[in-house]
Amino acid sequence: MARMKTLLTPRLMRRAFLALPAALLLASCVTPTASTSLDTAIAAPYRGEKAQARDVYRHPKETLEFFGVTPTQSVLEIAPGGGWYTDVLAPYLRGRGTLYEAQYLPPQGTLPEGEAKGNAAFERKLAAKPDIYGTVVVGTLQSGQFSGLPSGLQVDRVLTFRNIHNWIEDGQVDANLRAFYSVLKPGGVLGVEEHRAVPGTSVQQMIDTGYLTEAYVIQRAQAAGFKLAARSEINDNPRDTKDYPHGVWSLPPTYRGGDTDRARFAAIGESDRMTLRFVKP
Repeated sequence: MARMKTLLTPRLMRRAFLALPAALLLASCVTPTASTSLDTAIAAPYRGEKAQARDVYRHPKETLEFFGVTPTQSVLEIAPGGGWYTDVLAPYLRGRGTLYEAQYLPPQGTLPEGEAKGNAAFERKLAAKPDIYGTVVVGTLQSGQFSGLPSGLQVDRVLTFRNIHNWIEDGQVDANLRAFYSVLKPGGVLGVEEHRAVPGTSVQQMIDTGYLTEAYVIQRAQAAGFKLAARSEINDNPRDTKDYPHGVWSLPPTYRGGDTDRARFAAIGESDRMTLRFVKP
């Protein structure tokens, strides 16, 4: 029953939002304030229908609560991509906490064209809406070093969503995890969400498919000094068989195979994911 509640909460939230009278709807569009709740941030109309449609798979409220994120904290998100979580975290933390974003750069410093365009689009997005994103601090992470963030920065939370698989081939997993450890306050939390492979999957298979074993992620985090505090099945998906021609990118939202078997992949939904909370002793 608890699982059903988790899946339906965002949908019910959207229905309640759409049912609001016009006056209240306009009121919900005002600039985020120091009293913006997590529910309000998730329901904000500027996120758009496409982003909110993914809530049923990504469970932003339950995931952030599991990581222990509160509105007065300093939070560093790693590799934000297009800013799916930025849209929630920025108004939630605005005026009380601080949101830092570190865009990932590979060791050679050159991103694939698509990723480079994505990073540039993310920065334009933040600049276009200073009333929402004006207090977000953007830097970079390259070869285990942060740039563009305050010197000596110490944060309460480091969060990374579906990114660790991208760092294996670059040889940056250990360097990045050590960087996260260094920037966290003692007692601070590293929150990890990642595509989950079946136990025994080889490292090369992880690179090829984008799915990682929980054992691999836990081992690397512990090698960096972290302690595993808790696991959650918030983002599990038992329909995901993890045996597709284009790996995890066969599934939504990527659909790398185009229209081939698209209906089947849409029915599966987004990937089965581990959700892990680590602590810096």
